[in-house]
Amino acid sequence: MDRILAIKVFLTVAETGSFTATAERLDLSKPMVSRAVALLEDWFKARLLQRTTRKVSLTEAGEQALEYCRKMTDLTDDIEQDFLARSGELSGTLRIAANPSFGGTHLLRALQDFMDIHPKLNIQLQLSNQKVDLIESRIDLALRFTNNVELGLVARRLNQIHSLIVATPDYLARHGMPATPHDLAHHRYLAHANVNQKTWRFFRDGKETVLELTSPFSVNDSNALLNCVLSNGGIAMLPKYMINEHLTEGRLKPVLTDWTLPVYSLYALYLTRHRLPLAVRSLLDFLAERFENEDW
Repeated sequence: MDRILAIKVFLTVAETGSFTATAERLDLSKPMVSRAVALLEDWFKARLLQRTTRKVSLTEAGEQALEYCRKMTDLTDDIEQDFLARSGELSGTLRIAANPSFGGTHLLRALQDFMDIHPKLNIQLQLSNQKVDLIESRIDLALRFTNNVELGLVARRLNQIHSLIVATPDYLARHGMPATPHDLAHHRYLAHANVNQKTWRFFRDGKETVLELTSPFSVNDSNALLNCVLSNGGIAMLPKYMINEHLTEGRLKPVLTDWTLPVYSLYALYLTRHRLPLAVRSLLDFLAERFENEDW
C-alpha cells in the first residue's frame, strides 16, 4: 500500500473516529484500513491512534501527524490540479444534489453535455425534495432555489426562478378565468406541500396581497403537481422552467398575469472556496454560462 492512500485512510479515520466507517466510505476492507494506519505509525515511528471498543481517537503524536498529513494532501491536490489544468482533462467523481423537477430535466441535460466534453469524469446525481447535508452526504455541489443561503456555504447565483399560476384551457372553460387572487377561493386550487400549501403571495403596484388558502389537494412533488394540473385537476402555482413548453404548445394557460409572484434565485452551493477542485470549478463555470440567459 502506498503512503498517499495510507494518508487518505488516516485522515478519514481521524474524521469519522471509526475503522468501520472509514472502510465503508473508502470502499476498503477493515484489514486494509488497519494496514494503512500501521504503515503510517511505522513511518512516523509513533502510535497515532488510541483504540477502544467504542471509538478511535488521536494520540498527541496523531494530532501532529494529522497536521502533516493534511499539508501533504494539499500539496498532492495542488500538483494534480496543476497537471489537470495544463491538460484540460478532468477525471474523478463529482456528487451533485438537486430537486427532482429541475435536476431530472435541465440539470440532467447540462450534466450530460458536460460529460461529453470530459468523458473521464464520473457524476453521481442525487435527486431529493429534502435539503441534503453537504458534509454528511459528501456532496460537491448542490443546486437549490432559495433567497436565504444557509450559513457555512458558498453560493454562486445562476439565475432567477419565476412562477406562474396556470390551468388547462379545458378547466378554465368549465370554471371560468379568475380576475383577482381572491377569486382562487372559488376554484380548485392545488398546492405544493413544501412551498405554498396555505399562504400565497401576490404583488401589484408595490402592494402585497396575502391569501390564506386551504387547498383541497397538496403534494410534495412538483412533477406530480404539474401532472395533476395537466389532467384538468385545477389551478396551481408552478415554476416557469417546468411549464414553458406547455405554455408555448397551449396545454397550459397563465392566469392572474397582472400580479407578480415571489421570485427565487437558483444557487449552486458548495462548502468552501479554498482549494476548490478543478472539476467543481469547471462545472460551476459551465452551469453559470448554460443557465444565465434561460427564461425562468
